[in-house]
Amino acid sequence: MADLFDEVKLGALTLPNRMVMAPLTRNRADPEGVPSPLTATYYAQRASAGLIISEGIQPSAAGQGFFATPGLHTREQIAGWRHVTDEVHTAGGRIYAQLMHAGRISHPALLRGRPGTGTDGIPLAPSAIRPTGAAKTYDGPREFVTPRAMTSADLAETVRDFADAARNAMTAGFDGVELHGGSGMLLHQFLAPSANARTDAYGGSVPGRIRFVGEVTEAVAEAVGADRVGLRVSPHNTFNDIAEPDAEELYPALVDAVAAVGIGYLHVYETLDRVGTQRLRDRWPTTFILNPHAADRRTPASSEEARVVLRQDAGDLISFGRLFISNPDLPRRVRDGLPLSEPDPTTFYGGDAHGYVDYPAHRGQPT
Repeated sequence: MADLFDEVKLGALTLPNRMVMAPLTRNRADPEGVPSPLTATYYAQRASAGLIISEGIQPSAAGQGFFATPGLHTREQIAGWRHVTDEVHTAGGRIYAQLMHAGRISHPALLRGRPGTGTDGIPLAPSAIRPTGAAKTYDGPREFVTPRAMTSADLAETVRDFADAARNAMTAGFDGVELHGGSGMLLHQFLAPSANARTDAYGGSVPGRIRFVGEVTEAVAEAVGADRVGLRVSPHNTFNDIAEPDAEELYPALVDAVAAVGIGYLHVYETLDRVGTQRLRDRWPTTFILNPHAADRRTPASSEEARVVLRQDAGDLISFGRLFISNPDLPRRVRDGLPLSEPDPTTFYGGDAHGYVDYPAHRGQPT
């Protein structure tokens, strides 16, 4: 039976334990999307994780969805991330870059005037369907706008942007990349009928709606090597106005299509029950990372829950979010049975396990 502190292979990497730091948005980049020096300190402090998955990083200016989030599409951003990865590796860690295009979960206040976003800064999406809710901008919450439906040219350019950002991640010293296909971001929007009403080859049927995710995955795998690529999904997750009435059909089809590309792992943010997770686990041929479900999503997953997952063979690696914010040395504390510091809800928004910092009061503050 696997233990949390068993070594495990992930592609060419040997991970010293099975505890993964989940992607956690921190909003600490400068206005040009360059990660701050504090970012390097933050990740290096957590280098004892078996694997760190970075905060969501926009692959292009058009992919930004939140204030003060970093990119991987300019020389300055690449140089900023190189400092981060050097610090993590010096501390003995391993780190993947999560590539996250926000799609319709953005606002012209964040995009207007940036290269490739057009003069109006209208966000891109599968279809012109406005989500409910508000974007987190430098000026506070701004109600989402109706996005622009992506053209064939937009689709091709966005696939290239993901592949280019993956190459940039390698230049910046990351060990691999994770594609964010959940939480209502662009790739998830293509999967969901509530966001995708297209009538072309990228909409309608399940094969149509999974097509764009497949094309991005294939392009990124070709760019950096399939064993360095992972995909994160969140079946049944309604966050950011997503509805997936045919999820039981959609996700097995998606898993089969992506498995054929031969990528290194699937990362599942578990939203409902373990039975559905196990169905995906049984279909997946390589490493399976699970962010376990909790009845109350504001309660962090515990180390005991992680051990249950391993006993049930529901995952090879277990990802933790909030507990890594409040416990930089989480593996040591769990291994030695030390008390854990509970996350402070006044310093980050914990609505979907990302951990958004309360800007500006907590921007740049150590965790």
